[in-house]
Amino acid sequence: MKIIKPHRLERGQTIGVVAPSSPPRERAEIDVWLDRIRELGVRVKAGKHVYDRHGYLAGFDQDRAADVNAMFADDEVDAIFCLRSGYGSARTLQYLDFDLIRSHPKIIIGFSDLTALVNAIHVKTGLVTFHGPEAEDQIVLRPYSLAELNKVLVLGESNIRLGDLPTAELAPESIDYETELKRYVPGRARGRLQGGNLNTIVRLLGTPYEPDFRGKLLFLETYGQDTYALGDLMHHLLLAGKLQQVAGVIFGQFHDCEDTGFTKHEVLAEHLVALKIPALYGLMIGHMEQQTTLPIGCDAELDVDAGSLTLLGPAVT
Repeated sequence: MKIIKPHRLERGQTIGVVAPSSPPRERAEIDVWLDRIRELGVRVKAGKHVYDRHGYLAGFDQDRAADVNAMFADDEVDAIFCLRSGYGSARTLQYLDFDLIRSHPKIIIGFSDLTALVNAIHVKTGLVTFHGPEAEDQIVLRPYSLAELNKVLVLGESNIRLGDLPTAELAPESIDYETELKRYVPGRARGRLQGGNLNTIVRLLGTPYEPDFRGKLLFLETYGQDTYALGDLMHHLLLAGKLQQVAGVIFGQFHDCEDTGFTKHEVLAEHLVALKIPALYGLMIGHMEQQTTLPIGCDAELDVDAGSLTLLGPAVT
């Protein structure tokens, strides 16, 4: 597949904001979140349906997809941010115009449930998409998250380490979750980055939007899963023949995972040790107060011994 890189983000550009998954708890939060995005020094253009609500979804499936299509088609919009994740972005995939998206490449970023959206777009178009912060809870403006996003989306740096545990300067407030590095399987591996939320990746298997795992550096994150559920998800990847195909695995910080007979580290490491696939736990990926930005489709190197993930080329042009 030909890889397409979007243009970098610059001050003064226009950010299109969409809600492909769940709505906020209160409608008024949307305006607060839009103002927070403006603090990045950009203009904001909200999608037609961002204020919609349909049960636990931010509007009807076709309407949420229509907003995504419209933002890619709109020449005034330079990049696309998502309000929040939650549930339901996979329900929009059948309504996306992938030919349109391919011909109008732009930054699109999200994580958690939005793993379905950013992976499907990459799978169907070759566009580099981004697993990173959304507007909810001001994550995008927190010092560490902003610094990581700036390196990838604004500066377009190469040969940079992503997801390192934050320094005191970049995380002056306390981090709520325990942060630790665990080296499950030593070694180094190179490949294109692919991944996101573990639960959502597993749900994409067997669909037209399933990622190609061959030779990839697979990054995974989740939270709030009892360890028996983690074991089921990891074993599903094994039974589907996907873990055997990857070059290396990078886990984020899996917090709030209750031990149910095995620890999370025992569950996550088990199959990778048997397969002898380099695997590192504990980078700043996913459901965290501070998180990195990872470009899906870009080449990177995992060095388990050094505890590092290095982006080998720019993710934007």
